[in-house]
Amino acid sequence: MSRSRGRRAASRPRRRAVPPLRFTLPTVLLLTLLATLLLRGLVTNEVFHDARINVSVDKDTVPPALLTGGPVIDARGPGDPKSYRAEDHTMALTFDDGPDEVWTPQILDVLAQYHAKATFFVTGSMVTRHPDLIRRILADGHEIGLHTFTHPDLTLQSDRRITWEMAQTQLALAGVAGVHSALFRPPYSSDASALDDLTWPVVKKLADRGYVTAFIDEDTDDWKRPGVDAIVAAATPKQPGSGHIVLMHDAGGDRAQTVAALKIVMPRLQSEGYRFTTVSESVGAGTSMSKVDGFQLWEGKLFLGLAHAAVFVMPALIVLLAVVGTLVFGRFALMLFLSVKHARRTRRRTFSWGPPVTEKVTVLVPAYNEQECIANTLHSLTDSEHPIEVIVIDDGSTDDTVAIVEELALPGVRVISQPNSGKATALNTGIAHATHDLIVMMDGDTVFEPSTVRELVQPFADPRVGATAGNAKVGNRDSLIGAWQHIEYVMGFNLDRRMYDELGCMPTVPGAVGAYRRVALEQAGGMSEDTLAEDTDLTMALHVNGWKVVYTENARAWTEAPGSIGQLWSQRYRWCYGTMQAMWKHRGAVLASGPAGRFGRVGLPLVALFMVLAPLLAPLFDVFLVYGVLFVDAPKTFTAWLTVLVVQLVCAGYAFWLDKEKPWHLISLPLQQLVYRQLMYLVLLQSWITALTGGRLRWQKLKRTGEVDVPVAV
Repeated sequence: MSRSRGRRAASRPRRRAVPPLRFTLPTVLLLTLLATLLLRGLVTNEVFHDARINVSVDKDTVPPALLTGGPVIDARGPGDPKSYRAEDHTMALTFDDGPDEVWTPQILDVLAQYHAKATFFVTGSMVTRHPDLIRRILADGHEIGLHTFTHPDLTLQSDRRITWEMAQTQLALAGVAGVHSALFRPPYSSDASALDDLTWPVVKKLADRGYVTAFIDEDTDDWKRPGVDAIVAAATPKQPGSGHIVLMHDAGGDRAQTVAALKIVMPRLQSEGYRFTTVSESVGAGTSMSKVDGFQLWEGKLFLGLAHAAVFVMPALIVLLAVVGTLVFGRFALMLFLSVKHARRTRRRTFSWGPPVTEKVTVLVPAYNEQECIANTLHSLTDSEHPIEVIVIDDGSTDDTVAIVEELALPGVRVISQPNSGKATALNTGIAHATHDLIVMMDGDTVFEPSTVRELVQPFADPRVGATAGNAKVGNRDSLIGAWQHIEYVMGFNLDRRMYDELGCMPTVPGAVGAYRRVALEQAGGMSEDTLAEDTDLTMALHVNGWKVVYTENARAWTEAPGSIGQLWSQRYRWCYGTMQAMWKHRGAVLASGPAGRFGRVGLPLVALFMVLAPLLAPLFDVFLVYGVLFVDAPKTFTAWLTVLVVQLVCAGYAFWLDKEKPWHLISLPLQQLVYRQLMYLVLLQSWITALTGGRLRWQKLKRTGEVDVPVAV
């Protein structure tokens, strides 16, 4: 029975793995943000805007009768296309490019005053932005025709673009008023005699889709603002009593002259027996508009709702972008100012922490499956210029880590083994077995310079110092990922530590290179397992207990950074999530008094602003960059991006100079901003989502190669 059940289970097809919500949501959020910008740009005619205008060509393919016929052309159905003129003593006023929130209401008021009807050839983008005006146009009995969505010259567009322009405009009309229109006017058109071999195919294509095309008899050129008298003259029929279709505009600029001309020409022509009506009625046809319902109606309403949401959200996004810009440039300015101050203070010849610290130190090396690295780590410690004892805490390794340490048999090095319990427990085990009052902690994949321990413990000459943070450096920087992390460590971490040192609120002593007083560790309760960032958790606890935490730039440690995107993601995800946990754990410091209150009201807000909020919102820069380059103004957008990049280069160059690093790695900084930084954004978004959804992370062991060896003297 069990074998049969096993065979049936084996034969079942495997379910396709579904990506975890916390992985998919960051991507969905970024795509939604970009889609929101695109939709807003579509409504404001920024996206897909094409201002090109074609030059007229031959008319060989145009039926001659159309060139001398009326302005309304019906090429639908079989048979020859037909053209129509307005009936005698009939005036069809048409208004293009609207509706406009300023001028359309004034034009509607004038039309209502003289009991006149007209036709408004609207663009889809304006329909979406001013739905109330569309509803008023229809309520007043006027006709609506289509003028495309973004007002391009259709002779320069593909069939797909033409279809899209018309469909989107119909979609907007359906959402706003529940109607479609079969009347169309091409942008940049004039009278029927201007039909040519480029325009005629467009008219035929749209006729095949059910559209009647309306050209004009007279163009008032009111968009040029030639003066009220000139507009009145152009709108007045040259042959008294003849019917006319006249072009005016209710959008696109100052239309005060148009409104004034209407107040003159309408009563004058009415006194001569003219009636003012729509294009369709002027040629004796029925209405061009039809009601829509069902799916088309709800599809239009959905589009309209999303478009309004995009327009509404945009100001908030701009405010957030301004916040991000302020935070980014504020952080740069603060880092530069305080790092200069820190360097001047600590590099003065007279600077001293106090009497030299010469007492012996315990170095703790937590190790879990570190067979590739442990030998290099221990050999670097044996060259220490400061007296030390070394305790390797084996956290249940399943490889040859313990065997390698025992085989080395290095003096002053001992191994303590425990069941696999995690890094925090391993360090607490080491603290319990340490025989000295100053304790240095490092990672099992890190190597120290001979002077590192000595430099690291000198600040303990000041009895107020409870911990010191060393200068962690990337050893495997020859790969592109390594170079990017090298820039991040030198600029992002070490400049930050100088800044936080000056402010007295260092948030993290790095696990790769840090030193502590035993009494400070005991007051903090040792290494906590409450968070995944035990080093940040401990550092914050020290501040809360009133201890100073300082940065020692000459205490250099060389660590092996993750060598792949996947490992980097795992490491930074844990760091980000752990930092959030630590901040939440110590949130009570905000209301505390004394040193704890200072850290709570200075340190925690800075960490929240610079390490959580700014990086979380920073993708706005890149989304706006893509949007600006593709749809708005590429030169200006690139100039703004280059300005930010130059500021970053200045900060990075100064950081490299402070750390005595060669600047050639900075050549990869632009690419880092385009690729690496995006990865960090996604990591932070995922961390936020994990926190908000109540997810939990486990400690993740990164794969090491052991390629970082004892460095040459710097």
